[in-house]
Amino acid sequence: MFTPFSVLGSSLILLQEGEQGIVTFCKNQDEIILKKLVSMEVMPGTIITLEERLPSFVIKVRNRRWQIDKDVACAIYVRVLRM
Repeated sequence: MFTPFSVLGSSLILLQEGEQGIVTFCKNQDEIILKKLVSMEVMPGTIITLEERLPSFVIKVRNRRWQIDKDVACAIYVRVLRM
């Protein structure tokens, strides 16, 4: 028999509204985007919640909400937390 499995890691843009994840890494060579992530304290090990997808991505990091564009959201990879 096969053991059930699920995808536990993904780009932030694949999360559904209300889902949480732990940042595993940030993948982008653009220094401007990397500086934005650092200023928002988005780094490996940080818990992040996707609150809205449209009209733009709204994330919650350490009780602060940030509005980010798709390029920034694409740079964040998380391990999905199952509640």
